[in-house]
Amino acid sequence: MAFAADQIALGLCEIGSMSERRIAMLVDPVLSGLPAFLTPNPGLNSGFMIAQVSAAALVSENKQRAMPASVDSIPTSANQEDHVSMAAHGARRLLAMAENTANVVGIELLSATQGLDLHPGTEKSAPLLEAVIARVRADIPTLDDDRMMAPDMEAARVLVTSGALLEVEGVAAALPKVCDAPL
Repeated sequence: MAFAADQIALGLCEIGSMSERRIAMLVDPVLSGLPAFLTPNPGLNSGFMIAQVSAAALVSENKQRAMPASVDSIPTSANQEDHVSMAAHGARRLLAMAENTANVVGIELLSATQGLDLHPGTEKSAPLLEAVIARVRADIPTLDDDRMMAPDMEAARVLVTSGALLEVEGVAAALPKVCDAPL
């Protein structure tokens, strides 16, 4: 059990790390070709700067939590149990790590949608992507000027964790089948 929990922890770390790196690329005008920090008025507004900082902090927290629980053992029960796998701790930390990762992916969803809103040109994206953007924008408006982003980030996390994006027509069918278990 401890080994399985450790593997899940590593996976959550990687998902969050990759997501945060994509956010960092989007807010960097040199890499993205978009306005700095995904705001129409950089310098006047901080845009997604703090959202990216928040994602980086959550990823860092997950890295700290990802220390393999299975490598620790403290004898218990008057040394009757000389090896304890620490499986309970290994499993218990996963909920917080999953919440952190969902928040980071939600911030990436917001950042990517904002980036598309700011993308120069008038061409539309693929119909499926346009439907996802419309679903995001139904709950979270484009960031034109700075505002408290905590409600936006929470709404994005809910979109990621609730399955709401799977309800967008065509999204579920576009996902690869990884198992026969229901989502």
